[in-house]
Parts: sequence; C-alpha cells; structure tokens
Amino acid sequence: MSKNLVIVESPAKARTLTKILGRSYSLKASLGHVRDLPRSELGVEVEKGFTPRYVVPKVKSKIVNELRQAVKDASTVYLATDPDREGEAIAWHLSEVTGTDDKTYRRVVFHEITAEAVKRAFQHPRTIDMKLVNSQQARRILDRLLGYKLSPLLWKKVKRGLSAGRVQSVAVRIIVDREREIEQFMPVEYWTIEAELAKKGEEAYFRAGLVGLAGGTKLNIPDEKEAVRLKGELERADYQVKNIATKKASRQPAPPFITSTMQQEAWRKLRFTAKQTMAIAQQLYEGLPVGDEGSVGLITYMRTDSTRVASSAVVETREFIRQKYGPEYLPQHARAFRSSTRGAQEAHEAIRPTLTAREPSLIKKYLTASQFRLYDLIWKRMVASQMATAVFDNTTVDIQAQAPQNSYLLRASSSVNVFPGFIILYIEGKDEEGEEDGKGILPPLRKGDLLRLLDLIMEQKFTQPPSRFTEATLVKMLEQWGIGRPSTYAPILSTIQDRGYVTKEKGSFKPTQLGFVVNDVLNQYFSDIVDITFTASLEDELDDIVKTKRDWTSVVQHFYTPFEKDLARAQEQMERVKVPDELIEETCPQCGKQLAIKSGRFGKFLACTGYPECRYTQSFQIKTGIKCPECGSELVQRLSKKGKTFYGCSSYPKCQFATNFRPLPEPCPKCGGLLILFMGRWPKCTKCDYQGKRKGDKQPAKSGEPV
Repeated sequence: MSKNLVIVESPAKARTLTKILGRSYSLKASLGHVRDLPRSELGVEVEKGFTPRYVVPKVKSKIVNELRQAVKDASTVYLATDPDREGEAIAWHLSEVTGTDDKTYRRVVFHEITAEAVKRAFQHPRTIDMKLVNSQQARRILDRLLGYKLSPLLWKKVKRGLSAGRVQSVAVRIIVDREREIEQFMPVEYWTIEAELAKKGEEAYFRAGLVGLAGGTKLNIPDEKEAVRLKGELERADYQVKNIATKKASRQPAPPFITSTMQQEAWRKLRFTAKQTMAIAQQLYEGLPVGDEGSVGLITYMRTDSTRVASSAVVETREFIRQKYGPEYLPQHARAFRSSTRGAQEAHEAIRPTLTAREPSLIKKYLTASQFRLYDLIWKRMVASQMATAVFDNTTVDIQAQAPQNSYLLRASSSVNVFPGFIILYIEGKDEEGEEDGKGILPPLRKGDLLRLLDLIMEQKFTQPPSRFTEATLVKMLEQWGIGRPSTYAPILSTIQDRGYVTKEKGSFKPTQLGFVVNDVLNQYFSDIVDITFTASLEDELDDIVKTKRDWTSVVQHFYTPFEKDLARAQEQMERVKVPDELIEETCPQCGKQLAIKSGRFGKFLACTGYPECRYTQSFQIKTGIKCPECGSELVQRLSKKGKTFYGCSSYPKCQFATNFRPLPEPCPKCGGLLILFMGRWPKCTKCDYQGKRKGDKQPAKSGEPV
C-alpha cells in the first residue's frame, strides 16, 4: 500500500517528524542539496541568459536513486525542506531530479517542529515558490561567476588556492580597513583627576571627577604639568554640594534573537563561533530526544532576520512570567518588536523556544553542555523580552571646589536599580570589556553639604585606537549594512580564516599579509566587489526578485557586464604580486638571520629569510614561556592540519600533552597545576576541579543595588 512521502534534509528532522506525523507517512532525508553546478567547470551559459547546468554529484547518486524509487511508490509527495530561500531551492531541485509526469509535489513550510505547526502546514500545502527559487539561483550563479572567473586570476598573479567572493571579499576589506585605522592611529595623552570626598563628620566617602570650571567651561588636561598644577589648586579648595538631580530611568529588554544577534550573543557570553552556534542551533531545531517526550524540536527555525513572534507564543510566555515571577514582572501590554535588518522577511519568526514551559533546567540532563548553554540563552532572551522594564534611580551630584584662583566643577554619579524587571533573568552582553553602567552607590547627600577632601588621584591616559572586529562585531557590521543573509554569516567567517586572509588573536580578527595583498589587488582592479555600498545594493536587488520587482537574469546581467570589463582589464594590466613574508622575532640558529612564516603543501612552517643560501626550516610553533604540566618542557603554540590553533609540549612526540585552550602563566591556586583560559573566558585547572571567576561576569543587580 502506497504512503504519503515526506522529504526533508536531515535524518534528525525526519525522526522528529515521524513522531508527529505517524505511520501513514514515510520520511526520507536528502542530506542537503541533491543537485548543484558542476565543480569541474563554470556550469553557466553566459551567452544564453546565464542558463545554469545543474548536475547530481556522484556522492549523491545513491540517495537520488533511492528518492526516485520512493517517489514512484508514493501516493503524494510532500517537500518539507527548511522555510527559507535555500530550503525552497532544495525543494525545487528535489522535484526536478525525482519528478515524473504523474506526480504532484506539495510544499509544506513550518518554522518550528511542533505537532501544532507541522499539522497546520500539512493542512495547507502550497506549490513551490519560484520567486524564492530564482532569488537563490541568482545568488548561486553570481557567486559561481565571480569565483570561477576571478579565482584563476588570483592564482596566477598572487598565489594558488585563493578565492574571492561577493560577501567574503567585503568582510576581508572591513577587517583590513580597520587594521589600517589602528596602524595609523596616533594616541593622544590626557589626564584625569578624581577627588575622594566625604561629608564633614562622616566616614562614608565617594569619588567625583573634575569636569571643568564652575562656569561651565570644560577642562582639557593634556599633560602631567597641567595635571600637577590643577591638583595643587584643588588641594587648597573648599568643597560643597551645589546640586543634586535624581531621575527615574527605564531599561527595555532586547527583542528575541534573530540569526545575527544569536551569533553575536553566543560569542559574547559563550565564546561560541558563528559556525559552532549554527551547528548547535540546527540540532535544537531539528529535534533531540527529551525523556518521555521522545524527539522534540526545541527552538524555532534558526536562520531568520525577523523579530516577529507568534501571538500564541507571546500569550504562553506572558502566562509563564505571571505564574513564575508574579504580576509585577508582567507589563500591561505584550511587546511587539520591529525588525531593523534591511530586507527582513517578516513572514518568518524570531528564534525562540517552541514551548516556554520547557525550562532549561528541566531538560538539562538530556542535552550536551553546549546544547544546554545555547538553549538556555535562547530561552532566557525570549522570556525576558516579554518581562517588565527595569527601573533605575540615576543620580548626578555637582560639587563646587572653591580654590584661591578658580572655582571648579566636579561631578559624581550613581545608578541604583530600584526594580529589576527583566534583568532578574537576563542582561544582554557587551562587545567591549569593562563597560559599566555607573560608578557605585553614593552616600546620602544634600544641597549645601560641606565636604572634606580625603585624596586627589591623578591618572595618565591615552586615546585608544578602534578595536579589532570580533565574530560578534563583524556579524553586527555586516548585518547593519545589509551584506549577506542569515545563512551566510557563519560560512563567510570560516572561509576568510580557511583561506588565510585573516587570523584570530585573542578572539579578534587580524588580517594576514596575504589578506592585505588580496584586498588591495581587488580594490585596485575590482573596486565594486569590495565596495560595501555596492554589495549592499546588490543584496537589495536580489531581494527584489522575491518581490517580483526584478527578473533574476537582469540582476545577474547588471553585475556581470561591468565585472567582465574589469576582468579583461586586470588580465591585461595586473602584474604578479609577491606576498611579503610574515617575520617573527626568532632568528635562524644556523646563520642568525630572521625567521619567517611560510606556507607549503602541508600548512605553515618556519624558514630562514636567508634562503637559498641558508635552507634551515622548522615546524611552525610559537613559544609560550609556560612549562608543560607533564614533563616540564616548554608549551608551544601550534597549528593543526585544519589550521586550528592549539598548545602542545615542545618535546612531542616524546610527550603528547596538548590543549585547545591558551595556557596561563600563573599556577592553580588550589593545587599548583596548569591553568588554561577555558572558552576564552575564565581560568580552569587541567589537574583539579578549580575554576576561577569568569572574565567580564556580572550578576544581575538586586533591587536597591548599584549597577
């Protein structure tokens, strides 16, 4: 007896749907795309309206044959691939490679794998949306044209194995431009002066910073000489409270996650890479076995740029808040959030738990540590988004310092949380370490109070260069410009590292010499490709295909015509470019010349810059100055075959100790063992159970506490 056939991408998703749909449906997984452009050739007939030539890869032949047979035996075929452009394209390719004249395909779309959402989708199937398919086709063909036309030029003129891409090249440019800003930055010295003050007759003290003259003129303290002069005047001054102002301030919760904000927050709080975050989110979406419930989809679809939440989920979340935290933590009206992302697909939902009552603590034992941590983050973000605002008393105290020569203005401030609201559950992370909301609590003060000076603290400071991009800030930058889409952020960050264009230093992206060279070559000959505004406008054109405002071939033609001219000019004019060696501080033990990092067939290695006179080489490793906990030799930083950084014993293979986390110079305070910076956030011992305070951790303030 023939059954209804449902085709999805992954076995995990198939298992979860089988539990929901029952025995009258047969589930098959395509294991991703079943058809693509050929790898060995361009596969696009440019002169025939950019007609693509799709092929079934050899590795997919077996699964395609199985799907064809399953389709032949089925009464009805449902295509239940993911609810985005990529999923729509996979559904279309499936219908093309398995279709017969007597079969009608039904497309079902759901944003969460729950019984209610799935059954509703199967009750309202539709046809394949060719507008979405054509938008994805245009992206794929554009990327193929750019990659297959430009990469050979880079191989010939710069180095083999290179690539360029519509989004990846812009990402590299953003990182390179920031690095040059940092290199050209000239720090400017300035000084600050703070007074430690207390009310006369009382012990409680506080600090106030020098702002300017009492008349309102701001003071610039450019050097130590001026700081010493001002300190001398302030030492002889009389201090009095001139004004106190306290204002109520409300802080609103952040909206539920979209793909980019989830990746940003997972990096800030969990130190998960974008790639790692998406892989774990995929597992949570497709379904995991949760006790007696069986395989359950725990979150909604994780590739989305919409902050919209289904009304049923809002109602459920608000009722959970009322029962768990009390009515005072529930705002009068439900919150609705508007997407700020360019081209956001509002038909989609934000990333949220499929069931608010499924608290993280209740299912922790069924999840891996990484799955639990990401689910906990998503759950808290969603629940907090519907909680009451946090309320603060922000107090500013102006203090007059009457010196013999001048009258000065000093200012102290505090922010006290008087009602925690949503921060009892969740506080959004910050990109810069050390950002603070206030300076602590002030003692009771009144206008006219006389103060005594306890101390004056001068501090030399320098203006700081802009920070390098982290995974969080780079994704944020791409999103703000509308470059790339939710599905592209993670692979782009991986690609620019795999190609050797950028490296990570202490969690931040730094361009390599190769990255500088390739960026400059592209900027000289293909300025549009690395232009942020042009790339963003091209994204808008690709989105217009879905809205039927543009034909997909016209969008591709609009890009390809000037690109073809630039390519011809570059092939004629571009000279071969030599990538400068990356020099290190170590010298060659044979001839004394500086060593450089080179790249070969098997990855990076160190070689003497005196080549060919001196042919000394050694494996690529960076000394840490920290002893191996097992044999006492030095630990060195190395690169794995996949280009990942790890730390191992310099006596390898005699000693095989290794760790993926950076070793710390200070010993464990509990047992004296080796400390590592676990997940880039907190010290952890490799020998005992010691775990130090997490870097940048800050607990939610209780009512009445300063923040």
